Amino acid sequence: MADRTPPLNVDELHLLVRAGDIDTVVLAFPDMQGRLQGKRFAAGFFLDEVLRHGSEGCDYLLAVDVEMNTVDGYASSSWERGYGDLVMRPDLTTLRRVPWHPGTALLLADLETGDGEPVPVAPRQILRRQLDRLARRGLTARAGTELEFIVFKDTYEQAWDLGYRGLTPANQYNVDYSVLGTGRVEPLLRRIRNDMAGAGLTVESAKGECNPGQHEIVFRYDEALTTCDHHSLYKTGAKEIAAQEGCSLTFMAKYDEREGNSCHIHLSLADPDGTPLMAGEAADGMSPLMRHFLAGQLTALRDFALLYAPTVNAYKRFRAGSFAPTAVAWGRDNRTCALRVVGHGPSLRFENRLPGGEVNPYLAVAGLVAAGLYGVEHALELPAPCGGNAYDGDYPQVPGTLREAAELWSASPLAREAFGQDVVDHYANMARVELDAFDAAVTDWELRRSFERL
Repeated sequence: MADRTPPLNVDELHLLVRAGDIDTVVLAFPDMQGRLQGKRFAAGFFLDEVLRHGSEGCDYLLAVDVEMNTVDGYASSSWERGYGDLVMRPDLTTLRRVPWHPGTALLLADLETGDGEPVPVAPRQILRRQLDRLARRGLTARAGTELEFIVFKDTYEQAWDLGYRGLTPANQYNVDYSVLGTGRVEPLLRRIRNDMAGAGLTVESAKGECNPGQHEIVFRYDEALTTCDHHSLYKTGAKEIAAQEGCSLTFMAKYDEREGNSCHIHLSLADPDGTPLMAGEAADGMSPLMRHFLAGQLTALRDFALLYAPTVNAYKRFRAGSFAPTAVAWGRDNRTCALRVVGHGPSLRFENRLPGGEVNPYLAVAGLVAAGLYGVEHALELPAPCGGNAYDGDYPQVPGTLREAAELWSASPLAREAFGQDVVDHYANMARVELDAFDAAVTDWELRRSFERL
């Protein structure tokens, strides 16, 4: 496939800097949680030095918890190893303007060691390795991520002070597909859409969702790495735009006891020229490649659940009748299944419905590719589809807790074969850190039940 034309090229950046239109360049990379971490540079210094040589960042950025605390258990970064530097190597194909920050351009980085070797546990590198495995088979992957979020009228600072409870949602009732309901929040949604378009993302649509204040903005299906880059940029930008507009939004998987925020991921395969390969002449419309690839998803889904649902909170979505899956099953346009086959002909693809809005897209898409390759390499047979309510069916179940998912991941021969022991150990430790923090916390549920009555 031809090299992708970036939204902004280096020659254009030089001209914009000389003209005074760009004065700041952000260089960032996705961390273990999929958040963008990095630095802001004076544009002239970036062009003179960072563009050619990259920049450094402490290796603890791939070995901290969500609160940015240093924690033990990581082989790649520790007090014993001295917390040295990683090199952020700019990926020029990701250079773009970010309209929500005046005079600012941004590009993503790949992480390298001081010796110039890729950092194997970096999320972007984990995905690249799986895409390279596909490429050796003459295959490419295209993906789309559908992120839901809840908008509140409170600022992030007010939400913090309130302990994130008692916030005022932007809508007071279910506005799923409601034009009236989305119109109430359209000034914010319109700005997010237009600013993302200005950053080089192709916006498709916006719609309301079920939970009060819940909405979704969808972007064009694209090459897998590009989709994940756009996903991380969009999440960061949407939060920044919301803050500028005096409100807040959350992508967390389960904010309250109502509908959670999902991130359904669609994926399909093509040849290097972009010709779709999922459709076939069989009665079900699927090619043998798709059948094997989908069978691999079923086989690996429980083992790879940690990649799709990486937090304690993520597992609170998985409830019967919630539109979040509990059954390891597939079906044709069946939203009760973990895997849903949609489209026809060139648009035929599958959707993984496990991930929530907090998912790291690089890890999740890497899991989908690795699972599919396992199915192809072992010519796995696809079982019959679920034609009814998968919640009531006799199927293996999605892991119910982060602890169960971490145990499956740690013991998985599939994970070790696909990702390597270093990656398995690194992300198993991330789960352990999350579980230790949660186990030590006293929740408001415990206080309400126990403070007076017990």
